[in-house]
Parts: sequence; structure tokens; C-alpha cells
Amino acid sequence: MAGTKRQRSENTTTVVADKVETPRLFKVIFYNDDFTTMEFVIEVLMEHYHHPLPVARQITMKVHREGSGVAGVFTRDIAESKATRTREVARRFRFPLRVEVEVE
Repeated sequence: MAGTKRQRSENTTTVVADKVETPRLFKVIFYNDDFTTMEFVIEVLMEHYHHPLPVARQITMKVHREGSGVAGVFTRDIAESKATRTREVARRFRFPLRVEVEVE
């Protein structure tokens, strides 16, 4: 194995990694539109991203005023999963909320 060392004792072999890399993180970004209500965005941020109400309001206002805001930062799989789930919920309620994932 490249980048590993093998240490042997009487009956066991232990593999010790030289370097462990931290996984890259990804931002889930909400984009403003003229149809998705702020109340809906707040509810999604609280229910699916586990933000308390004051933080959910702050993110929602950032999206509203600046055009976009970060809902959360996660590993790739979790970010993609949350973005997909958010889009599904938005479509179910007939909102065109745009949600993207990008590298932090």
C-alpha cells in the first residue's frame, strides 16, 4: 500500500497510514427568486438544515437582500443530498427555489 507502513508483531500486522486527508467541504447555496416565500425558506432552513429560528431568518434575509446565501457546509454526499431534498420539497410546494452545491 502506498503511503502506509506495516508494523509486525508476533501474530498481528498493523497498517499505519502516513497521512489522513480531510474531506473537501461543499456549500449548499440558496438563490433568491420572486416567487418562493421567505416563510418557506425559513421553514426549510429550520427543518432540513437544523438552524434555530434567528439563524434561519438571518440566512433568509441574506438571500433576499444579496441574491444568495449559504444554507450550510457539509461533505459532498451530505451537501448533494440536502440540496436534492430541498429542491424536491420546494417543487412539491410549487416554489422555483434554486439550490446549488459548490466547493467551499
